[in-house]
Amino acid sequence: MAMIRVELAGRGYDVQVGQGLLEDAGTLAADFIRKDRVAAVADRNSHAAHGATLEAALGEKGVSIDWFITEPGEGAKSWGVLEKLVDWLLERGVERGDHIFALGGGVVGDLTGFAAAVLKRGCGFVQVPTTLLAQVDSSVGGKTAINTSAGKNLVGAFHQPALVLADTATLDTLPPREMGAGYAEVIKYGILGDADFFAWCEDNGAKVTARDPEALEYAVTESVKAKARIVAEDERETTGTRALLNLGHTFGHALEAEAGFSDKLLHGEAVALGVVLAARYSARRGYISLDNSARVTAAIDKAGLRSEIASLGMDCTGEKLAAHMLHDKKMDAGTLPFILLRGIGEAFVDKHVDMADIAAFLEEELRIH
Repeated sequence: MAMIRVELAGRGYDVQVGQGLLEDAGTLAADFIRKDRVAAVADRNSHAAHGATLEAALGEKGVSIDWFITEPGEGAKSWGVLEKLVDWLLERGVERGDHIFALGGGVVGDLTGFAAAVLKRGCGFVQVPTTLLAQVDSSVGGKTAINTSAGKNLVGAFHQPALVLADTATLDTLPPREMGAGYAEVIKYGILGDADFFAWCEDNGAKVTARDPEALEYAVTESVKAKARIVAEDERETTGTRALLNLGHTFGHALEAEAGFSDKLLHGEAVALGVVLAARYSARRGYISLDNSARVTAAIDKAGLRSEIASLGMDCTGEKLAAHMLHDKKMDAGTLPFILLRGIGEAFVDKHVDMADIAAFLEEELRIH
């Protein structure tokens, strides 16, 4: 088991990574349980796969669980579901000093974290991520949000968890497509800031997606370490360092929006495509070599992820995809910063990108590849 500390002034917390953590959750999360009943949120799939294990773990300490169950998918990150969840928590008398458990992937974590952020002006929550994407990315760092008709994650709050228990054994039940989507976030850390880790991913990516225990724990641990360092330095994206974590996301969110935030394109799949597009656009601008851009594409291909927009079969234009980006929450004074590359492991924020050029680039990507 590995333990990574997210260092924040007065609000630091631990991320524990390893196999079998869920079975010991009663002990590991004991400091955050004040009553003999706790509230927990899960989607239908995560509850079916892991709910009984969490119940047994807390039951050993004399604690029972009240469950709020959502449907799987991005549809749960909505005003309607948030309202139902907050009302449900209030009906059960959840207090500011209590902690809500979030058992599931990024959708469950985002929804639960946002509800915890606004409930009585802020109560605690414990992240128990059960997808690879959530374990390496969304469960760490305190970003919580819901989606709106205008776009993804446009309403939310920074609200850090009290504890993260990343049990890699829970990934045994994850469908292969979800493993691939999560791996996109793993390889992203290497591309944006660690050339050596990217090289490790090139050699070991297949082991990670095949759930090799040693490779999987190393990948999750190194990813969490990378995110913890960045979050500690720039918790709320005020200095620009944390913005680097958005590598691939501006392109990816536009693709998700065009796909209707549906299972036609999972978030991690969109990020993988977005990372490829960021690398190709960086080459277009002369920041990186075509060889490095091709290396990023090859690594995404090798992981079994899509690397071409045309493979999605979208009936749209580059201009339409670029228009989706104008709803991006990172818009500032009418400009949209992009995370681009000067090399493998060298991401930077470019605040001088011409959206007309982005539209032209995306039009070429839609038609040529």
